[in-house]
Amino acid sequence: MGAERVQDIAKSSKETIPDAFIRLETEQPGITTVHGAVLEVPTIDFSDPDEEKVLSAIEDAARNWGMFQIVNHEIPSEAIAKLQAAGKGFFELSREEKEVYAKPSGSKSMEGYGTALQKEVEGKKAWVDHLFHKIWPPSAINYRFWPENPSFYREANEEYAKHLHGVVDKLFKSLSLGLGLERHELKEAAGGDNLEYLLKINYYPPCLRPDLALGVVAHTDMCTITILVPNDVQGLQASRDGRWYDVKYIPNALVIHIGDQIEILSNGKYKSVLHRTTVNKEKARMSWPVFMEPPSDFEVGPHPKLVNKENPPKFKTKKYSDYVYCKLNKIPQ
Repeated sequence: MGAERVQDIAKSSKETIPDAFIRLETEQPGITTVHGAVLEVPTIDFSDPDEEKVLSAIEDAARNWGMFQIVNHEIPSEAIAKLQAAGKGFFELSREEKEVYAKPSGSKSMEGYGTALQKEVEGKKAWVDHLFHKIWPPSAINYRFWPENPSFYREANEEYAKHLHGVVDKLFKSLSLGLGLERHELKEAAGGDNLEYLLKINYYPPCLRPDLALGVVAHTDMCTITILVPNDVQGLQASRDGRWYDVKYIPNALVIHIGDQIEILSNGKYKSVLHRTTVNKEKARMSWPVFMEPPSDFEVGPHPKLVNKENPPKFKTKKYSDYVYCKLNKIPQ
């Protein structure tokens, strides 16, 4: 059958979980989470008619948090519910049906159904299975990795992608103006109209020892911006002053992460957010992040307008594919 899937391991676990999933003490959520405190990351109302207020809220959140939630964002709740139902339906298919979409071994692309993503320190594993595929632009889509079941899967994803454009453009415009650039300049420097939307569906099965395991280890996102929809099972945590906090769940909000490429483009003015995911004893947790990625051969570096004698570049300029390769293989950038 190929690779082991966490969904199957979860079903066969009786009293504890395999050793490979037990984190080091420095990572175990039972020990390292600040309990009884919820991190109130900034919540931004996208429908506020005061555009300056929205703009400065986004700029402030990107500089000081690297993460925020947006409400009243014009993506219909039906479109979000349909996206969630489609993804949930896929993960509830039989093992055989899911394996049809498995990421081919030796594939250079991330696309497909799979389990392990990056090199893990000490050979540890994350308590999650996933499905990756691009949802925009049409030229970048490979339908081979889009499930045919549930039958509305394709329609749900195409509709969601269509609704994302307005949010993406407003975020880029605001972040650009917040750096003193023209409204179009940041997105242009990140790939412009060739920016790729990579969807990842995370499926975190119920876990007997949520105090010992992690769904996704501490990381920053590689992309420019991540737009994430969670389900209603709490699990997202962010690091603040070296401690881990649960991030408050707000129904129908979009969670926004500033990724590494925006930190690089802004020459460090905006910060990518260090975050991780915990798991639940009784319920499956799911999330639907969409990573806004430059095309793989597109070069990203500090924006030329933000660099001068007083502000030398803090980051190298390199092809996005080279950045991804170094990050996944834990090679210094």
